[in-house]
Amino acid sequence: MSKLFTPLQLRSLTLRNRIFVAPMCQYSCVDGMPDAWHMVHLGSRAVGGAALVMVEATAVSPEGRISPADCGLWNEAQAEAFAPIAAFIAQQGAVPAIQLAHAGRKASVQSPWQGGAAVAREDGGWQPVAPSAVAFSPASPQPRELSVAELEELCLQFEAAARRALTAGFQVVEVHMAHGYLLHQFLSPLSNWRNDEFGGSLENRLRFPLQVARRVREIWPQELPVMVRISTTDWVEGGWDLTQSLELCRQLKTLGIDLIDCSTAGLVPDAVIPVGPGFQVPLAAEIGKEVGIAIGAVGLITSAVQAEQIIATGQADVVLLARELLRDPYWPLHAAQVLKAEPAWPVQYERAKP
Repeated sequence: MSKLFTPLQLRSLTLRNRIFVAPMCQYSCVDGMPDAWHMVHLGSRAVGGAALVMVEATAVSPEGRISPADCGLWNEAQAEAFAPIAAFIAQQGAVPAIQLAHAGRKASVQSPWQGGAAVAREDGGWQPVAPSAVAFSPASPQPRELSVAELEELCLQFEAAARRALTAGFQVVEVHMAHGYLLHQFLSPLSNWRNDEFGGSLENRLRFPLQVARRVREIWPQELPVMVRISTTDWVEGGWDLTQSLELCRQLKTLGIDLIDCSTAGLVPDAVIPVGPGFQVPLAAEIGKEVGIAIGAVGLITSAVQAEQIIATGQADVVLLARELLRDPYWPLHAAQVLKAEPAWPVQYERAKP
């Protein structure tokens, strides 16, 4: 029997297989509002057989967006727009999930296909906020350092977004602590130069991200899972690394976090990353082994046999696919054919079943 197509239990949820749709920014919103694009983009991957379909990084405040075209969940209208999308995902037998995020110093830039440059105020841009007034790159907007009082306001914004996500019908929420965005910026000494209780030592750098995770876990129903995405390493000497990630994950487990979604990098533009098929999987496996928590592996996972091997050898509990699922929304159904599994096809598509 294929291990990739065995169910997974997370709290009260039974997921139909071990294939998750990773959050992938679409840069296709106006005022943070999801629309028909998101319904089709996310819904087609639920139809395609994934167990969990996660909405892209969704900003908890307007200034938390990466670009002016990002998704948001800072008001009720956005929650109402998400509701039919979450419902459709669930109707297809997948679990609707959403990633809550704040871009920090990487905010106020153009969409990638527009070049990714800083957005001027007169063009709808804003001054980013960050743990320290240190820009992502020389070409990036200059951030303003957050006050301690503002950190409490950010916690409240994450809480409010989590409540809206629940109202919209999402069953899983993920806190984004990866890819150089705000919570990752607090974690890494390369971006956190504070000299108060939120900077300096590892204990201090963990403090704010753990506060956010704890507050979201308290908001989210006990019967439903909370995930956290981390960058396990910055791939830069003197930056965030696996040893620090292990300590973070131990504390996240204590808070009641159910699964760690293990990615890497994104904090600095000049990191030398050893990109290759499954290059992040060994890091994910190490966290799973040392911490004893459910693990998601992500990064250049493209073939059914590769995904099966990751799950069957215990390197991770789930795989999260991104670009491969952009290329093929029905990858899970095709993978099942390769692995001789028998998942249920949508009844509307059964006539095409091989």
